[in-house]
Amino acid sequence: MTVPTIDLHDKTSIPQLGFGVFQVPPEETAQTVTTALEVGYRHIDTAQMYGNEEGVGQALASAGIARDELYVTTKLNNNNHRPDDVKRSFEESLRKLGLEQVDLFLVHWPLPTQYDGDYVATWRAMAELVEAGGARSVGVSNFQPEHLDRIVAETGVVPVINQIEVHPYFTNEAARAASQRHGVVVEGWSPIAQGKVLDDATIGEIASAHGKTPSQVTLRWHVQRGDVVFPKSMSRERMEENFAIFDFELTDDEVARISGLDRGEDGRTGPNPDTFDYIPD
Repeated sequence: MTVPTIDLHDKTSIPQLGFGVFQVPPEETAQTVTTALEVGYRHIDTAQMYGNEEGVGQALASAGIARDELYVTTKLNNNNHRPDDVKRSFEESLRKLGLEQVDLFLVHWPLPTQYDGDYVATWRAMAELVEAGGARSVGVSNFQPEHLDRIVAETGVVPVINQIEVHPYFTNEAARAASQRHGVVVEGWSPIAQGKVLDDATIGEIASAHGKTPSQVTLRWHVQRGDVVFPKSMSRERMEENFAIFDFELTDDEVARISGLDRGEDGRTGPNPDTFDYIPD
């Protein structure tokens, strides 16, 4: 099954469906990613914060898949926002991944209450990685509209991606709209709300109508809205289920019904980017 790609404004493209490794234990990452690659995933999303870049790199090295068929994302840890730390930690990520270049490097969190609120300097340092050749593209994660507006206004460099929490219970429309206004593609993390939407009656009804599972319907909703999505599972059966979302289509009414499940801020499962301030030791 061929996964569609989405064109980014820097003339690169990204597979619309990927595989995430958040909370995959480091010692199990290599085997988990190997299984995902066997299923057909070619887009892998990791992060410095996850502590499992080395396992991802081991799986990529042993897979026997041409590098240009893979799309690899990692993210800047919250303790590496100072410009010198951006470069140093990025080089460490390349070493752990066993790669000369990553396809996408993201600022994981804006941390507006840390570093004297200076995430702009962090973003400038990120952009320099593209100029140096280590990253094909750079983007951001968890950036609110004002965060996006500020970095674009002060640097003139527009992220290719904004990876934000998006799911039927928290559609995050303000951040999606701000991203789209800047020509930034949205990636939705926590796409099934950590499983919370799987028992939803509306989603279940739509799933039954298509002979699909609630997870497949929810991921299809993301895709039809134009977002990139990268579900995580450590089960091969679930990986295969999540991969099989391109042989059916939701109606416009079904998409609207699922979007209508939005609970606003009450539906958020993760931290609020305006106040999240965690910096690891």
